[in-house]
Amino acid sequence: MAEITKETHIARPPDEVWAVLADFAGISTWAPNVDHSCLTTAQTEGIGAVRRIQAGRNVVLERIVEWETGERLGYAITGLPPVIKSVTNTWTLTGDPAGAGTQVALTSRINAGPRPPQQLVARGVGQVLAKASVQMLDGLAAHVSTLEPTAGGRS
Repeated sequence: MAEITKETHIARPPDEVWAVLADFAGISTWAPNVDHSCLTTAQTEGIGAVRRIQAGRNVVLERIVEWETGERLGYAITGLPPVIKSVTNTWTLTGDPAGAGTQVALTSRINAGPRPPQQLVARGVGQVLAKASVQMLDGLAAHVSTLEPTAGGRS
């Protein structure tokens, strides 16, 4: 299994960042590498909600498998080539102790199997996902910075 984590700091409180991530269908409004997104379930949030995303010609489904309001959102990605056994992305939000913003981490875990050639595939996919993660983190930071502060939040 390969694991890649990318991080950024957003100068907004965690509740404002969480509000954007928790709008699970809305990823295409802020992630520059996502052309289209929509829910495929009536459930809009929490474990079990599923969205369909399209990036270029690639279409995948993402099912929420971890949901800790305001802190963590994890989803399993399906529809990838069969050589990949599983991929999960997990967003983690940590508020700065001084209230200066939010540390946002995006961790991708790629399982292509235990054998050395499979591990090599997982690392290669991890490199591609790392680039996509940086784009998503940058898009999230840019989008959140344009939003009006919430009543309880500081910016």
